[in-house]
Amino acid sequence: MTRITARRKVVRLTVGGRRTTREDVLAVEEPLEIRVNGTSLAVTMRTPGNDYDLAAGFLVSEGVISRGEHFFAARYCAGATVDGENTYNVLDVSLAPGVAAPDPSLERNFLTTSACGLCGKANIDAVRTRSVFTVSDDPVLLDAERLITFPDVLRAGQAVFEKTGGLHAAGLFDAATGELLVLREDVGRHNAVDKVIGWAVKEDRLPLRGTVLQVSGRASFELVQKAAMAGIPMLAAVSAPSSLAAELATDVGMTLVGFLRGDSMVIYAGAERITGGGGRAADDVAGAEGAATSAPSALAGSATPN
Repeated sequence: MTRITARRKVVRLTVGGRRTTREDVLAVEEPLEIRVNGTSLAVTMRTPGNDYDLAAGFLVSEGVISRGEHFFAARYCAGATVDGENTYNVLDVSLAPGVAAPDPSLERNFLTTSACGLCGKANIDAVRTRSVFTVSDDPVLLDAERLITFPDVLRAGQAVFEKTGGLHAAGLFDAATGELLVLREDVGRHNAVDKVIGWAVKEDRLPLRGTVLQVSGRASFELVQKAAMAGIPMLAAVSAPSSLAAELATDVGMTLVGFLRGDSMVIYAGAERITGGGGRAADDVAGAEGAATSAPSALAGSATPN
């Protein structure tokens, strides 16, 4: 077994049945401290593997870098063991010459759990990060019949989920061809997305115009924001988005799809990019999107996003 999975003896119990003891496979969760030029920036709980991708994607999400050339190098540092053994849980990123170091305000105040990618932000204003890329002018179109195939392709590629049932997944698809460009798994949905974006950083593909980010769970505000920071014009999820995720998608001009299951979906923003599938009347689409854009904006007010 690798550090991505671990084995543990468990007791399986069926009410009215019997107890059986067997060995189960669990997804590993360990902390990763991300340093930039020797200075600690954040500690996140993650599934080991593709840590360089995770760090690079995290830096894009935080607005520290926006191009592959900005990410100069990364190396593991000595871990926290008494004898100095490398635990591969501390990663130091070197930025390219001339790239500004992260603003001290970006430093997370405490551990970021696998369930929260925004934990540790110092204040509400720090939650919203402005992207150097614009997604509203991306002319990408995607046929609904192609889009409904993405969840199954993503699920088929989840090798570790198949063993553990305990990982989220994110995949980046080419909207024009339907090709799966990269897939990453992690105990944290935000980490899985950062790993996808980090792969694109290392491949020098930013901004990710003409692509679709497919995620295995729900679409939260932070996932929409991460997609926007990487220049991704479309985000699709098999579960529901949050209200703030839909609002942000509308604000930045992103297409947001939820409940993408079987042959159906719900389009919360940017419906004009989804073609085919019968569709609704044009005035119904306009009315729905008009209602969304006329609602009071929590992003512009003082409400605290969940």
